[in-house]
Amino acid sequence: MTMRDFASSLDDAANQIADVPRPDLQILLRRAALMLRNAGSIALDEQVEEAIDSIADELGKTRNDMIRYIIKEWLETNAYLPVRELDEDGEVDGQA
Repeated sequence: MTMRDFASSLDDAANQIADVPRPDLQILLRRAALMLRNAGSIALDEQVEEAIDSIADELGKTRNDMIRYIIKEWLETNAYLPVRELDEDGEVDGQA
Protein backbone atom coordinates (compact mmCIF):
# COMPACT_ATOMS: atom_id res chain seq x y z
CA MET A 1 0.00 0.00 0.00
CA THR A 2 1.45 3.35 -1.01
CA MET A 3 1.57 6.32 1.30
CA ARG A 4 -1.14 8.07 -0.73
CA ASP A 5 -3.39 5.00 -0.58
CA PHE A 6 -2.89 4.79 3.16
CA ALA A 7 -3.64 8.49 3.59
CA SER A 8 -6.84 8.01 1.58
CA SER A 9 -7.81 5.08 3.81
CA LEU A 10 -7.31 7.26 6.89
CA ASP A 11 -9.40 10.05 5.35
CA ASP A 12 -12.18 7.61 4.47
CA ALA A 13 -12.15 6.16 7.98
CA ALA A 14 -12.31 9.64 9.50
CA ASN A 15 -15.28 10.54 7.29
CA GLN A 16 -17.15 7.36 8.24
CA ILE A 17 -15.86 6.81 11.78
CA ALA A 18 -19.16 5.36 13.03
CA ASP A 19 -19.21 2.74 10.26
CA VAL A 20 -15.59 1.55 10.54
CA PRO A 21 -15.28 -1.71 12.49
CA ARG A 22 -13.11 -1.39 15.58
CA PRO A 23 -10.48 -3.95 14.42
CA ASP A 24 -10.07 -2.11 11.10
CA LEU A 25 -9.70 1.20 12.91
CA GLN A 26 -7.09 -0.31 15.23
CA ILE A 27 -5.10 -1.56 12.24
CA LEU A 28 -5.22 1.85 10.57
CA LEU A 29 -4.15 3.64 13.75
CA ARG A 30 -1.29 1.20 14.39
CA ARG A 31 -0.03 1.63 10.81
CA ALA A 32 -0.22 5.40 11.20
CA ALA A 33 1.72 5.26 14.46
CA LEU A 34 4.38 3.05 12.87
CA MET A 35 4.74 5.38 9.91
CA LEU A 36 5.06 8.39 12.17
CA ARG A 37 7.70 6.65 14.29
CA ASN A 38 9.71 5.76 11.19
CA ALA A 39 9.25 9.06 9.39
CA GLY A 40 12.27 11.25 9.05
CA SER A 41 12.31 14.79 7.88
CA ILE A 42 14.86 17.03 6.28
CA ALA A 43 14.75 20.76 6.90
CA LEU A 44 15.66 22.66 3.72
CA ASP A 45 15.79 26.36 3.04
CA GLU A 46 12.68 27.96 1.59
CA GLN A 47 13.93 28.29 -2.01
CA VAL A 48 14.95 24.62 -2.15
CA GLU A 49 11.62 23.53 -0.63
CA GLU A 50 9.69 25.54 -3.22
CA ALA A 51 11.77 24.16 -6.11
CA ILE A 52 11.36 20.55 -4.93
CA ASP A 53 7.62 20.99 -4.33
CA SER A 54 7.17 22.58 -7.75
CA ILE A 55 9.05 19.81 -9.57
CA ALA A 56 7.27 17.11 -7.54
CA ASP A 57 3.86 18.59 -8.45
CA GLU A 58 4.88 18.84 -12.09
CA LEU A 59 5.96 15.18 -12.19
CA GLY A 60 3.12 13.90 -9.99
CA LYS A 61 5.48 12.68 -7.27
CA THR A 62 5.66 13.27 -3.54
CA ARG A 63 8.27 15.52 -1.94
CA ASN A 64 10.04 12.51 -0.44
CA ASP A 65 10.07 10.64 -3.76
CA MET A 66 11.60 13.70 -5.42
CA ILE A 67 14.28 14.04 -2.74
CA ARG A 68 15.15 10.34 -3.08
CA TYR A 69 15.39 10.71 -6.85
CA ILE A 70 17.60 13.81 -6.65
CA ILE A 71 19.96 12.20 -4.14
CA LYS A 72 20.25 9.01 -6.18
CA GLU A 73 20.97 10.95 -9.39
CA TRP A 74 23.59 13.07 -7.61
CA LEU A 75 25.28 9.98 -6.15
CA GLU A 76 25.38 8.29 -9.55
CA THR A 77 26.61 11.42 -11.33
CA ASN A 78 29.43 11.89 -8.83
CA ALA A 79 30.44 8.20 -8.91
CA TYR A 80 29.36 7.40 -5.36
CA LEU A 81 26.94 4.81 -6.77
CA PRO A 82 27.36 2.66 -9.85
CA VAL A 83 25.52 4.05 -12.84
CA ARG A 84 22.59 1.97 -13.99
CA GLU A 85 23.55 -0.03 -17.02
CA LEU A 86 21.43 0.24 -20.14
CA ASP A 87 20.84 -2.65 -22.51
CA GLU A 88 22.62 -1.41 -25.63
CA ASP A 89 21.17 -4.13 -27.84
CA GLY A 90 17.57 -3.59 -26.74
CA GLU A 91 14.75 -1.88 -28.54
CA VAL A 92 14.36 1.87 -28.02
CA ASP A 93 10.82 2.29 -29.36
CA GLY A 94 11.74 5.37 -31.39
CA GLN A 95 13.74 6.99 -28.59
CA ALA A 96 17.49 7.28 -28.54
